[in-house]
Amino acid sequence: MKKYEFKLQKLLDIREDQEDKSKMEFQKAKEDSMKVKEKLDSMKYSYDKYKDLSRVKNPIQQKITHIYLKSLTESIDAAEREFQNKQKIVEVKREEMKKRQIDRKTVDILKEKDKTAFMRFENRIEQNQNDEFALYGFIRKNLLLKEGE
Repeated sequence: MKKYEFKLQKLLDIREDQEDKSKMEFQKAKEDSMKVKEKLDSMKYSYDKYKDLSRVKNPIQQKITHIYLKSLTESIDAAEREFQNKQKIVEVKREEMKKRQIDRKTVDILKEKDKTAFMRFENRIEQNQNDEFALYGFIRKNLLLKEGE
C-alpha cells in the first residue's frame, strides 16, 4: 500500500502559519485593549475619589482639586477614544483571524476528502487483489478435484 501524500500540503502549511500569526496579532490587540481599559478604569476611580469638592475645606485645595479633576476628565475622554480605537482594531483582527481560519479549514477539508478518496482507491485495489487470490484458489481447488477423479 502506498503512503498518502497531499499535493497541497505546502499551501496548508502556509495557511496554518497565517492563521497562527493572525491569532497572535488578535491576542496582542486584545491585550492592548485591556491595558487601555485598565488605565481608563483607574482614571475613573481617581475621578470618583476626588469629585466631591465639599470635603475639601481650603479654597486653594479646592482650586487645585478642580484643576486636577478637569485634567483628569480630559484624560478620561482621550482614554475612552483610545479604547474605542483599540476595540475597532480588535474587531478587525478578529475578522481577519476568522477569515484565516476559514481559509485553512477549506484546505483542510480538501485534504480530508482527498485522503478519503485515496483510501477508497487503495482499499479497492486491495479488494481486487484479494478477489483475484480467492479466484485462483478456487480454480486451483477445482482443478485438483477434477484431476483426482
